Amino acid sequence: MRIGRIAVTLATLAVLTVVIVTAARAHTLFLKLDSFFLEPNSTATVALINGDFDNSENAIARDRMLDVSVVGPEGVVHPPESAWRDSAVFHWSPDSVDTAVLTFETGGPGTYVIGVSTAARVITLSAEDFNEYLVHDGITDVIKERAAAGKTNDEATERYSKHVKALVQVGDARSGQWAHQLGYPVEFMPLSNPYELRRGDELQVRFLRAGRPVANQLVYANYEDHHGHDAAGEHVEAVTTRTGADGVATIPLRRTGRWYVRTIHMVETTDEAGVDYESNWATLTFQVR
Repeated sequence: MRIGRIAVTLATLAVLTVVIVTAARAHTLFLKLDSFFLEPNSTATVALINGDFDNSENAIARDRMLDVSVVGPEGVVHPPESAWRDSAVFHWSPDSVDTAVLTFETGGPGTYVIGVSTAARVITLSAEDFNEYLVHDGITDVIKERAAAGKTNDEATERYSKHVKALVQVGDARSGQWAHQLGYPVEFMPLSNPYELRRGDELQVRFLRAGRPVANQLVYANYEDHHGHDAAGEHVEAVTTRTGADGVATIPLRRTGRWYVRTIHMVETTDEAGVDYESNWATLTFQVR
């Protein structure tokens, strides 16, 4: 019995260690469907994943959602709060309710855009935790800037918000809504309809901050079941690239399946007392056949 108790205690400590490490890291936000190909005039669901592309670690509170939009050929719909529910779609701990799920109705055939934009939150992290977060999420430019400024050992207060989009194909007919700009603080704008592309093609996306292209922005892309971390704890992605002078990044679509494109635009700021950095997170999700 004593051995059994020790085993349980060690298992509990292991779980707590994972929770503590996870808490020190930020969570990327994604809109994810079982299939991004839907039927016209049907009821569909989309999960708001807060963690990584494979697992959600907590459900987003409704009061954080500044905008929820579903854009189709028949116009823009803003689903009410009652269209959301919390569900244990992905289990990261026993009995967790870890995912916000939106139920919405499709209309006629076309390429739809779904978007969610969150309010800003402020968090203060120790130097160790902040540096670990920068490594984990690949914010390498800020790592170098902090080192050059002698700030590597400084704690940091960050104001962050997240802005996510999904492109969904309803029925067979394509439509122009894939090019609809939601006007979020940061946003990925595809330069072509992903549902007119196939494996082996390239998708170009323009990254916008306050509606303007951002040059030299680090952009990552990946597909389902490819997520991992290296020995330093950094994400292992299928594609790592930067935007050009026109804010455009090129994503080679090497595999079929569900894809994401992500970035974190982080800059030093002095526009709010006590805040050192402002970060705006953006993701774009879609599916390749």
